[in-house]
Amino acid sequence: MGLSLGFVGSPANAAPPPSADYVALGDSYTAGTGAGGLYRDALCWQSHPGYVDVVADTGRVNLLENLACHGALLVPGGPFYNGAPSVVEQIASGQTALRNAELVSITAGAIDAGSLLALQACATPDTVTCAGTVNAIIANLPVLEAGLEGIYQTTQASAPQATIAVMGYPRLFDPVNGAPVIPVQNQEKVNQAIDALNSTIAKAVADSRTNAKFIDVTKRFAGHAANSLVPWIVLDFRLPLPDANFHPNIAGHQAYAAALVSAVKPAQLAKR
Repeated sequence: MGLSLGFVGSPANAAPPPSADYVALGDSYTAGTGAGGLYRDALCWQSHPGYVDVVADTGRVNLLENLACHGALLVPGGPFYNGAPSVVEQIASGQTALRNAELVSITAGAIDAGSLLALQACATPDTVTCAGTVNAIIANLPVLEAGLEGIYQTTQASAPQATIAVMGYPRLFDPVNGAPVIPVQNQEKVNQAIDALNSTIAKAVADSRTNAKFIDVTKRFAGHAANSLVPWIVLDFRLPLPDANFHPNIAGHQAYAAALVSAVKPAQLAKR
C-alpha cells in the first residue's frame, strides 16, 4: 500500500523548493533491509527502495551518500560484530559528504542493545527465558545511551550544518489483534524492549546537546506489526532466518520516509 509523503506540486510558474543536501548513516533500517532481497549478499548490504531512496525520490533532498550497512554496530568489535562497517567507520569514510550535509538521518543501537538475543530467546514457547533476556537487555541500556550520545556528537562534529534525524524503531508485534506467531507474553516482552530502546535513544538525543531530533515511528506502525493482517514489517517463516525478517517492507520504508519528511521539513534546512 502506497503512502503519501504530503508532497504537493508547485504552480508551473513557481520556483521549486530548495532541496537539502542529505547523508544517511546507520544500520539495516537505513540500509533498506526488507525492501529488497531476503538475504545479505555483501559485507555492506543495502536493499532498495529503502526509506532513504523514497525520501530522495521526493525531490526534497539531494542525496549525497547513503553510508548505512546491514548489521552495523556503533563501533567495530564485540560479540555482535559481523564485519559490516560500523557507524563510526561510516562517519570516517563520509567526511566530505557530511561536511556539506544539511540533513543526516540515522538508525542505530538495536543490534548493540542485543536485539538478536531478544528475538532468538522470544521466538520460542519459553516465556521464562524470553523475559530474563529482555530484562537483562533493558538493565544494560544506560551503557548504550552513552555510546549513542557519542555517535550523535561525532556526527555533528563532522556535519556542523546538519540537522540529525534520529529515527526510532517500530514495535514488532501486535499481541492483541495479531496472529499468535509466538506466545503473547513473548510478543509483549519484545515490544517492551523496543519501547525501552526508543526511550534510551530519545534520552541520548536530548543529552547530546546537538542538532539531533528523535523521530518516533511507533504510532505510524500501529496496526501494521509483523503479525498483523496488513504488515509493514517482514516476517517470512517459509525460509530459515532470512536477514530481512523484522525489518520494514516497502510499505514500512514508505512510512519511515513520511515520518522523516513530516518531522524535518527538508526545504527549511536547504541553503537559500
